[in-house]
Amino acid sequence: MSEQIEIRPVKLEDLDALEALEKRTFEVDRLSRRSFRRWINSEHRAFKVALVDGVLAGYVLIILHRGTSLARLYSIAVDSAMRGRGLGRKLIEVAETASRAAGRIDMRLEVRKDNNAAIQLYEQLGYNRFGEYEDYYEDHEDAFRYQKRILKFDESHWQRPVPWYRQRTEFTCGPASLMMAMQALDKNVQPSLSEEIDLWREATTVFMTSGHGGCHPLGLAIAARKRGFKAEVWISGDQVLFIDSVRSEKKKEIIELAHNDFVAQAKKLKIPVHHSEVSQQQLSKALKKGGIPLVLISTWQLDGKRTPHWVVLSAVDDDFFYLHDSDPEEGLQTDLDCQYLPIARSDFDRMARFGRDRLRTAVIISR
Repeated sequence: MSEQIEIRPVKLEDLDALEALEKRTFEVDRLSRRSFRRWINSEHRAFKVALVDGVLAGYVLIILHRGTSLARLYSIAVDSAMRGRGLGRKLIEVAETASRAAGRIDMRLEVRKDNNAAIQLYEQLGYNRFGEYEDYYEDHEDAFRYQKRILKFDESHWQRPVPWYRQRTEFTCGPASLMMAMQALDKNVQPSLSEEIDLWREATTVFMTSGHGGCHPLGLAIAARKRGFKAEVWISGDQVLFIDSVRSEKKKEIIELAHNDFVAQAKKLKIPVHHSEVSQQQLSKALKKGGIPLVLISTWQLDGKRTPHWVVLSAVDDDFFYLHDSDPEEGLQTDLDCQYLPIARSDFDRMARFGRDRLRTAVIISR
């Protein structure tokens, strides 16, 4: 008799079967019952299960990163007793379809270097190897990185390679972004924790929301100028920046003091400052002319939090802006997930605004 194969969205009642399948399939790097439950209830994923004659025989879990056009194949499993039926291929094809429907452009994945069957399947399906991680899995096995364009669009025009740097603290996205830009322009620049902290001390607003202050666009421009780079700044208005992010009048006073000092230093160094919104055309033109824009975004579309965050505009094409993000989401993103993140132009303007006054600011670094 022929078997009936069904692939459908996951349900909470699949939890026991998923946990049992995971234990049968993997010796290490298993998803826990808690993780399965979290992903079943998450909005930002595509999660499909395969049933053979009504029995759960496989699953595929795709992470749909907020605010980007990237999907990541996070985990896939097929019961060893059910292999040879093409379930793995069917699950991947269904995952690609779901990712395209969610507006995703690329699918990325990691695979063990010793998993020849999976590697062969991915390559047959059009995935291209583009990286490698040593000591990636719990048992110290290495991993290959694969990517596939699942939604066709014009190839991007890479203006120049931009190195990636992971910020070492929760508050140094500005210094990390500036170091990436400076190293892209001058290979002799070597990012380091010491330089990251020095840049933050030079550019910080002292206070912002709770905890440590972030970096002021003029502060980043001044730090770049002192290191031999040109800097040009766009700020949509002439208000004291970030002052509404704190309630304490004492903190407001200190933020205003820091702001006025940055304004005075920028004037002394003759740094061009435009009190207007930077346009997509200006950012694209600057990148194509050899500059590297740093852009302040709100992380709402990335992590659901309204936090100011500096990123690097690392490439552009007709449809997308590509960002380097120095702060991977713990447990969900690898370093490569944060390089050349595709952001649809239609989404970029919403992302590149912060606060009640919808601040739009950028710093363009050049030689």
